Amino acid sequence: MERRDFIKTTGLLGSAYALTGPSALANAHVTAANGAEKFWLDGPMRWAQLAFVERDPGHYDPDFWLNYFKRIHADGALLSAGGIVAFYPTQIPLHHRSDFMGNSDTLGYLVEGCKKLGMKIMLRTDPHAVRQNVYDAHPDWIAVTADGQKRRHWANPDLWVTCALGPYNFDFMSQVNQEIMERFQPEGIFSNRWHGHDICYCEHCQRNFKAASGLALPQKADKLDATYRKWADWKMKRLREVWATWDAGIRKQKPTARFIPNGFPDKVMTGREADLFFADQQARRGLTPPWANGKGAKELRSTLGMKPLIGIFSIGIEEEFRWKDSVQSDAEIRIWAAQGTANGMRPCFVKFGGDIYDKRWMEAVANLYEKYYKNEKYLRNTAPMARVGIMYSEQTDRNYGGKPWQQKSGDHLDGMYHTLVENRIPFDMVNDRLLTPDDLKRFKVLILPNIAALSDAQCQQIQTYVENGGSIVATFETSLYDEEGRQRPDFGLANLFGVSFDKNVDGPMRNSYLQLRTDAKNSQTQVILNGLDDTPRIINSIYKVNVKPTAATFPSPVTLIPTYPDLPMEDVYPRIAETDTRELYLQQVGKGRVAYIPGDMDRSFWQMLSIDHGQLLSNVVRWALDEEPITEVQGPGVIDVNVWRQDKSMTVHLVNLTNPMMMKGPFRELIPVEATVVVQVPKGAKVTDVKLLMSEQKPKFEVKGGKVTVSVPKILDHEIVALDLA
Repeated sequence: MERRDFIKTTGLLGSAYALTGPSALANAHVTAANGAEKFWLDGPMRWAQLAFVERDPGHYDPDFWLNYFKRIHADGALLSAGGIVAFYPTQIPLHHRSDFMGNSDTLGYLVEGCKKLGMKIMLRTDPHAVRQNVYDAHPDWIAVTADGQKRRHWANPDLWVTCALGPYNFDFMSQVNQEIMERFQPEGIFSNRWHGHDICYCEHCQRNFKAASGLALPQKADKLDATYRKWADWKMKRLREVWATWDAGIRKQKPTARFIPNGFPDKVMTGREADLFFADQQARRGLTPPWANGKGAKELRSTLGMKPLIGIFSIGIEEEFRWKDSVQSDAEIRIWAAQGTANGMRPCFVKFGGDIYDKRWMEAVANLYEKYYKNEKYLRNTAPMARVGIMYSEQTDRNYGGKPWQQKSGDHLDGMYHTLVENRIPFDMVNDRLLTPDDLKRFKVLILPNIAALSDAQCQQIQTYVENGGSIVATFETSLYDEEGRQRPDFGLANLFGVSFDKNVDGPMRNSYLQLRTDAKNSQTQVILNGLDDTPRIINSIYKVNVKPTAATFPSPVTLIPTYPDLPMEDVYPRIAETDTRELYLQQVGKGRVAYIPGDMDRSFWQMLSIDHGQLLSNVVRWALDEEPITEVQGPGVIDVNVWRQDKSMTVHLVNLTNPMMMKGPFRELIPVEATVVVQVPKGAKVTDVKLLMSEQKPKFEVKGGKVTVSVPKILDHEIVALDLA
């Protein structure tokens, strides 16, 4: 590459550049002041982000914010520093200083005030756009569209969009980072919108991609195109180089400090390289379900483990047209924040603009933070306790699709996720590239919701997991493709499924059904058909993979009723009343159990929300679990359940999603429900007390037979059942 090219183009930081890969970062980590590093990394529990706008200097009251931070016991601050706008007296040419700042130091005053409050400081940069003077001085820093045009900013045409993979980020922003670190000595720098937008066709990207691949840049984004895939891999590596460059420069100034990228596109690399992470999952929009914040947390925790994970949530409206100066309802803010906290994130509210027009959000956030502060020891989780894991696959997302039945493939995961939430089954997420015995040892069940693209090695890891006593539930085309998305002649997991692929996929299947075959003498059938034993059939999924059984299984309780006409009405009757074609394959494999569903029932459930699909899917998971659940929650409503262990306690988080606005926000109000919670006490532990942390109540409880039963009279948005353990 082309460091010579950068030097020639920019003249900046000529000798300071050093490409540092993972080993260099690891060495920096080892040589850091470990005690101070651990203190700040794992210290802050409640963060506040104030994202300045250029007009804020001279128009906002910093002491108002410092007093608010003090009131809510915020112990971490994320503050805007530079990039598009510098909020301090920068000395770097072309680094635009706020036109409203005069001789003041807006950022410096707030940083000093936060430090006096004992807060840790993370400073924010945004390098994605620049003004005309930067364009005039360095037009090669600007992103270029496929038709060769310099790219103007989509929201503010006075600005130009920068190329994320060239000298602007590598050199200019490295200098900005250096100045920020020298001046303020923060705990780190968090960069927003640092990773670019679409394919850039600037001279640097053309030359660098050609040198790396021998190819011209792809003309459009098509994940199944070979050139686009090479570009996507190349972009990932370039971004990793930017991350390493910035991180090394930051640590050079302060060994305990870190660079935190906003939204690095590879979660496994994020988990490996980041010592803490800010998840920028601000709010719902459109049809986003309220549990989506928890889902994002689970995905990141699957690779980060128990490293600190901070969840940025917005008090503003996040819909398409971005009304940033208005606010959401209290109920909506509380539910979104509760979902993050219940799933192991530390809250960080974000307010855009220091001059507030609408203060209605402030009491809701203050009430949450004050309770989180009071109960901090119960939120310092040491381990999740869920026994069910759902696999997600960035590999499948990148390399699978194109055929009619492969559209909306993310709906498989969402359908299975929603099923478990509705049925109050505690669970975590599993990344498909982290499948070693050590990664999977805490799970009894691994769910594969159409994890289509799996390598031979990954299939062998899953086989080993089952041989070691784990159980799996898999759907649709799981393992039918290799890691590059090439179709196999048969499932990679055919031996576990007990079936082989039979040439094609049927669908969309109109007016097809599933026959339910009850057997009062078969306990396993009773588990599978629990709650469905009063009907002989339910609707089928929309697509199904044709398979041939290859192994002996006990008779399936679910078989196919083929499609028949749905019009005219006189012709709506089954031509074939029932068949022996199984639509659920169940096997005992060693100490583990295997359930394979050929249909896209998980995706169909998400698209239609048929209660029968949800019941059947949850029954199959319980069959595969084949053990008493860590907790059971009884009572009305939709409650998301998460279970955690702390140093001297155990907590059960109950997030009340019962609301007519659950699938289309925002929540207008919170509708209370009651519940009875039964929790298995960890072996060797003794329950000394039970508390309801958010309502600050002492509940009625009973300890018997290794279980504690707790009465929770009212769950409004978020309740935490805390068991003190000896």
